[in-house]
Amino acid sequence: MSAIERLRAQVKTADGLKPLRVLSASGQLGYGVPEAAFNEGLKREPHFIGCDMGSIDPGPYYLGSGNIATSEAQTRGDLALVLKGAHSHNVPLLIGTAGCAGAAPHLDAVLDMVRAIAHAEGLHFKLASIRADMPRDVVKHAIRQGKVKSLGAIADLTEADVDASTQLVGQMGIEAFQRALTAGADVVVAGRACDTAVYAAIPGMLGYELGPAMHMAKIVECASLCTTPGGRDALLGTLETSGGGSFIVDSMNPIRNASPMSVAAHSLYEQGDPYRVYEPEGTLHVDSAKYEQLDAHRTRVSGARWAPAQQFTVKIEGAAKVGERALMLAGCADPRAIAAMKEILPAVEKTVRELTAKTVKEKYEVYHRVYGIDGVFEWGGPPRELPREVFVMVEIIAETADAAKAVATVFKQFTLHHGFPGRISTGGNLAFPFTPPEVVTGPAYRFSAYHVMAVDELAALFPVTVEQL
Repeated sequence: MSAIERLRAQVKTADGLKPLRVLSASGQLGYGVPEAAFNEGLKREPHFIGCDMGSIDPGPYYLGSGNIATSEAQTRGDLALVLKGAHSHNVPLLIGTAGCAGAAPHLDAVLDMVRAIAHAEGLHFKLASIRADMPRDVVKHAIRQGKVKSLGAIADLTEADVDASTQLVGQMGIEAFQRALTAGADVVVAGRACDTAVYAAIPGMLGYELGPAMHMAKIVECASLCTTPGGRDALLGTLETSGGGSFIVDSMNPIRNASPMSVAAHSLYEQGDPYRVYEPEGTLHVDSAKYEQLDAHRTRVSGARWAPAQQFTVKIEGAAKVGERALMLAGCADPRAIAAMKEILPAVEKTVRELTAKTVKEKYEVYHRVYGIDGVFEWGGPPRELPREVFVMVEIIAETADAAKAVATVFKQFTLHHGFPGRISTGGNLAFPFTPPEVVTGPAYRFSAYHVMAVDELAALFPVTVEQL
């Protein structure tokens, strides 16, 4: 009997469906799973365990480079914990967005870890993997047919953008996970996936209402982040069927309390629209949701609605290499230099470009950020009072690492000694946190695709492979 068949036998009765217990082990596997809370969750006898491994939050580097954002040792430890937990309770384990970004290199690296852990621990199960790499000819064809739209104030996707992307993935929804489970999987490791898909696929297969199931998935995917004080501890979601469908949010750490406010606030997490959550297969409407305090620790949520899509869509994410990056890092506590910093850095850049014109033949870009003065956001005007110290970061992106380092090195020296009104000392106006103050960080990437593609079917885009371990 497959994992999904076992679950169906457990929850289906002549009178309907029993409550379904869903354990969210981690909001992002690889950063450490608080073990006490996870073990407490296992004591509650969950019907399945889910965990997400990533998002685009860390920026385009991990997607573009194919590298995993978390350390290998920590990632292995987290994977071992959830694999052994699911195996010991004979319940399915679903993992989404493998290796942070969910492209082929990330998925393959995580699958290798899973196989190694299973071998070392003597675990035997059916493992399904789901690829999320988008066929470039399919995306290009969709562009030509006008089926690809930008998200927000982003330029239209071009075929050149597709070609420039070192990795190009699409976000799968519940359909792909359901195919993997239908194929007999006990453990599913997916490439780039919607966070909600990890937790809503099984309820959808078993016949629970998708409105409450999707809303629960939206809330539990970040584990106890939806509680006060928020944290990374395991979270139990219990999907109920009485009264039209509801779910209970229960952190496995007793100090983290789910309140109507904290849970409702998490409904807004990472959403541009406070009332609708768009998924490949439809739209979750939370404007009708109700939040009820059960006790000091738990909240019940009901009332969300699910509207199936008239047109399937897939969010496309791509990253392209733009060059090699070097940084010049410095602090400043000279009030006169701070006051003049907006003029100093462009003037130094002009000097540096003149000085390196003969030695640095490659094209390069320079970006200045003064943390303390518009380093995070361009406020449109100076602060009322200048800060007593600032942090200066000058980023150089060039075609080669040597060129980027050369520009950063010259930039450091001429910033250190640049003249400005009221200068008292001819040096020492900058403080370097370490030496060398120029840091070569490696390849730099930009997001080349952040768009939505309309598709007629989903299955062909997200192939499933099953193996016996």
